[in-house]
Amino acid sequence: MAAARRLVAAIDQGTTSSRCILFDEKAAIVAVAQKEHRQIFPRPGWVEHDAAEIWENVRDCVHVALARAGISRHGLAAIGITNQRETCVLWDRATGRPIHNAIVWQDTRTEPIMAALAEENALGRDRFRQKTGLPLASYFSAAKIALILDGVPGAREAARAGRIAAGTMDSWLIWKLTGRHLTDITNAHRTQLVSLDTLDWDEELLDAFHVPRAMLPEIRSSSEVYGHAQDTLWGVPVAAALGDQQAALVGQGCLSPGQAKCTYGTGNFLLLNTGEAPVHSRHGLVTTIAYRLGDEPAAFALEGSIAVTGALIQWLRDNLGIIDTAAEVESLAESVEDSGGAVVVPAFSGLFAPHWRPDARGIIAGLTGYVTKAHLARAALEAVACQTAELVEAMAADTGQPFTELKVDGGMTANALLMQIQADLIELPVVRPSVIETSCFGAAWAAGVATGFWHRATLPDSLLGVDRQWRPVRTDDWRVSMMQQWDKAVSRASGWI
Repeated sequence: MAAARRLVAAIDQGTTSSRCILFDEKAAIVAVAQKEHRQIFPRPGWVEHDAAEIWENVRDCVHVALARAGISRHGLAAIGITNQRETCVLWDRATGRPIHNAIVWQDTRTEPIMAALAEENALGRDRFRQKTGLPLASYFSAAKIALILDGVPGAREAARAGRIAAGTMDSWLIWKLTGRHLTDITNAHRTQLVSLDTLDWDEELLDAFHVPRAMLPEIRSSSEVYGHAQDTLWGVPVAAALGDQQAALVGQGCLSPGQAKCTYGTGNFLLLNTGEAPVHSRHGLVTTIAYRLGDEPAAFALEGSIAVTGALIQWLRDNLGIIDTAAEVESLAESVEDSGGAVVVPAFSGLFAPHWRPDARGIIAGLTGYVTKAHLARAALEAVACQTAELVEAMAADTGQPFTELKVDGGMTANALLMQIQADLIELPVVRPSVIETSCFGAAWAAGVATGFWHRATLPDSLLGVDRQWRPVRTDDWRVSMMQQWDKAVSRASGWI
């Protein structure tokens, strides 16, 4: 049976869909299965997912991928998990059923809780930043957990008694796969309940957010065997978990200090490996845990998070109907030379890094009768690139070391026009790997290393090649004009609520 095990499965539980990708020993993709789940919007600014639906979709994706690869569970060496971060779910330990829909990272309903915590302390939004590396923002999980506890009758008492379990989506999937209540350090930290010094749940934070420790999972490294799958995947080791952006950092091979990547997905996320010591930002970034591989020391990262990038293209498709598929945005935007003076600020959930303005809302500025849907399509791509350029600038300012290139991954990197605009705005080469599914590959690699499928010395970037590079071609005047126009529009969007 052991000889037949030749593939590693990566489960990618994302914001809009779940996937399973199977990799062989050369990091080639053997099979893919994907399934979207519902986006539930009970009120403006509220975003929920049905965790039970997500679990069923994940199971389906794994089995479809196995069938497409022509193997059974015996052909799997390991399963690695990568997931949307900050989204949290609470479930009954006895029944295994969620007690409420999962509250998604984009959800803004906890903003009053965060504002109240900020007002209680002279440091304001930075009240816990020294301890956690994170500002007080509705983005993170802790207040979402408390909100569910207070909103479901009897939940808080059950949680104190240990009958209710809480976790991010990795923890939910590990529970459903193995029956064990565990999480990895990268996901645990994004709850805003973990100290950067101890890498464990912190009593001060638990008290501030009113979250009982009894309901939280045990924190493990990002690469180790958590347990073995039950049910139809019986016996397969579940051997890695990483938040999706940390998984992409690993998958891009950014395992040394100074290496960085940007993932273009529902949102954009730029991470820079800072090594074994946390670096605290002075320019609106967050300090996060990059990964911990087995017994090795944890690595830290600076991160810039943008809430809405790929989601903006979906909005053009689903809400405005100006494109039929997301891929069409490139050809539509290429049909015009510029945005016609229009600027889109997609602050649907406020503005994340480097602004941290929960009071911002999305706007389209600079409209005239000249502007067409093609100009709006180009303005949307420029919005993605401008937001990312802000993060690159902030990260260089924090470290004092300008980038030499930007490694990119994620679905939007298939858009060559966007990548060229990005290179022009940051004045750096933009480099796309041969496998853009680096989050999945990072989770697969971590699971493969934990089970001996790959050796630790076999680094991810040695398995992946470069697919394409874009180099800057625009003038400084163009670049300055673009960013000035963007800054002006951001100022208009801020303070809307």
